[in-house]
Amino acid sequence: MKKLFALAVIAAAAVGAHAQDFPGKDKIITIVVPFAAGGPTDRVARDLAEAIRKPLGGISIVVDNAAGAGSTIGNAKVARARNDGYTLLLTHVGMATTPVLFRKLPYNYETDFEYLGMINDVPMTLIGKPTLEAKNMAELRDWIGKNGSKVNLGNAGVGSASHLCGLLFQSELKTEMTTVPYKGTAPAIADLLGGQIDLLCDQTTNTTSQIEGKKVKPYAVTTLKRLTTPALKDIPTLDESGMKNFQVTIWHGLYAPKGTPPAVLKTINDALKVALKDPEFIKKEEALGAVVVTDKRVEPAEHKKFVQSEVARFGPVVKAAGAYAD
Repeated sequence: MKKLFALAVIAAAAVGAHAQDFPGKDKIITIVVPFAAGGPTDRVARDLAEAIRKPLGGISIVVDNAAGAGSTIGNAKVARARNDGYTLLLTHVGMATTPVLFRKLPYNYETDFEYLGMINDVPMTLIGKPTLEAKNMAELRDWIGKNGSKVNLGNAGVGSASHLCGLLFQSELKTEMTTVPYKGTAPAIADLLGGQIDLLCDQTTNTTSQIEGKKVKPYAVTTLKRLTTPALKDIPTLDESGMKNFQVTIWHGLYAPKGTPPAVLKTINDALKVALKDPEFIKKEEALGAVVVTDKRVEPAEHKKFVQSEVARFGPVVKAAGAYAD
């Protein structure tokens, strides 16, 4: 028994020593992104990697794109990773959507991760094909009411934020449309431009240029307040269009494997707070249509509470629609 106790003390001391040495100068931090390279989440990760290096002592940081299965492959990879602070997960609202869209997951979003904080918020827009007759949100609601299932509502794929936005939109209208899933936003927008689908809800990073070029009809933004981006500032919110408190954003957060030492978590969170105030990082995020988080959601406990509230919000909608991804 004494021997076991001694070994436990030695192990605890070793963990403490490693935590105090974090981040090691010869080490590399890997930020796992559960989506393909080149997408919005990948860009956020690479921007953050650059901004957070300095407050972490200039340590090398690489981005690992572990895409597939609606982000669950990358999430599971981090859940199983060594909990020493050198493997992190950067993902979006999928952290809250996968627990409701997938009935079986290889990880538990509440117990298999340490929450480090929220990074940004990316608004979404409801846009229509260029030939759609409705001129505004009131006319669009009337048109949807008359056509119901004849309306083709596209999304970027089952389990995407675009999919969830569409489900919430239908739930609010109490109208079932024909949902058309695509493998990503690009083909969905291509078909919207071609008139194969009628509507699409997707993030501003993908729709702003189309709106700016007047190639699509913008009907609403999914934030509670109007956006300040020049191309989007005149678009009404769904809230002011009669759908009270309707809000869907593609937020991003940072996570570590469960059991990562508290001292390491604090070091990373402190560095995250510094990075989120970096003018260059803020400028890059604004170019993506994202708003960098400055409120209490950057705190680990607050971010976890927020994710739990998102799961509770999405769950009943997905269950009612039977729109599971597995």
